[in-house]
Amino acid sequence: MPKSRFLYGGNIHANGIRQHYLRYGGEGQPLVLVPGITSPAITWGFVAEELARTFDVYVIDVRGRGLSSTGPDLDYDLDSYAADVRGFIDGLALNDVALVGHSMGARIVIRMARTNDDRLGRLILVDPPVSGPGRRAYPAKLEWYTDSIRRARMGMTAEDMRTFCPTWTEEQRTLRAEWLHTCDELATRITFEKFHTEDIHQDLPHLQRPTTLVVATRGGVILPEDEAEILSLNPSIVVTHVPDAGHMIPWDNLAGFMDAIVP
Repeated sequence: MPKSRFLYGGNIHANGIRQHYLRYGGEGQPLVLVPGITSPAITWGFVAEELARTFDVYVIDVRGRGLSSTGPDLDYDLDSYAADVRGFIDGLALNDVALVGHSMGARIVIRMARTNDDRLGRLILVDPPVSGPGRRAYPAKLEWYTDSIRRARMGMTAEDMRTFCPTWTEEQRTLRAEWLHTCDELATRITFEKFHTEDIHQDLPHLQRPTTLVVATRGGVILPEDEAEILSLNPSIVVTHVPDAGHMIPWDNLAGFMDAIVP
């Protein structure tokens, strides 16, 4: 069995909250990975292991998830999430950061990077929801998230998780069943609602760092007309498609995901 590239988990006080992260590799360009709406950092471990072949990888627990600060006293909007990521990068004094966001995390990256932060290198936006005011709804349903979180709070097995993630491996389902209870239901609900009330399109023209949009070919989140609109707002964005992958791209096609991320 190959040796793990995992180094350690840590916490940093940044933007007024505790932010927990996992570090892999330790060499190369720093890469900060911002997961999606109900993905604690540890569930991205198998992806981080591969990324750590090339990058010095930091996977964040977004507020309201994993071991980072949570609770009803926190805000769960794009500006707050973006300020967390900025605080994290500044707090660890990282430079030339490859900033990768998946789904909700990609929306956070877009909002954070619109200010053209000098610490940033590449931006990789992985299948961001393009819903917003006056736009079509995000194709997933809120109940998929909230029902699974409630089940996880009670205790669930990998077999129980099959109902929600039927195509995942047993190892992936086991890990999600173990950690999903750390995703705050209120944070999830607010974030899902804000998928439909917060607009990321206004931010896209302001992205000045090299940016790649990674699209799942069978995810249904980004359609051809969405790609066309995104490119009309920022023609410098490079679009790449990962074949044989739904919205959770690396769970379906890890090799294709890596081809899209690693230059």
